[in-house]
Amino acid sequence: VQLVESGGGSVQAGGSLRLSCAASGSTFSINVMGWYRQAPGKRRELVAAMITGGGSTAYGDFVKGRFTISMDNAKDTMYLQMNSLKPEDTAVDYCNAANRFSDCWGQGTQDAVAS
Repeated sequence: VQLVESGGGSVQAGGSLRLSCAASGSTFSINVMGWYRQAPGKRRELVAAMITGGGSTAYGDFVKGRFTISMDNAKDTMYLQMNSLKPEDTAVDYCNAANRFSDCWGQGTQDAVAS
């Protein structure tokens, strides 16, 4: 499976960004897809994840209703709609796809939120 993220950028606090992650290859094998982020000097952390078949979702505690993960199965593309962005949301965002045996990562997309 190959993953390509897009949609990062620079916004003012309170603004919005929509990230996309396009999957290709053996996408039928994916069980879970998710978004992670890594801020400078910090560990990578879960932002949101979704079970591809059932649609169940999970979010990091810091999201607090601001972000929404979704998936277009016909396009093998996952999205993350991020609203009410804060300067502390500045990070590199990574797409992840996993099954029982392995997982893979996209190259990352940078988002920067100015105060």
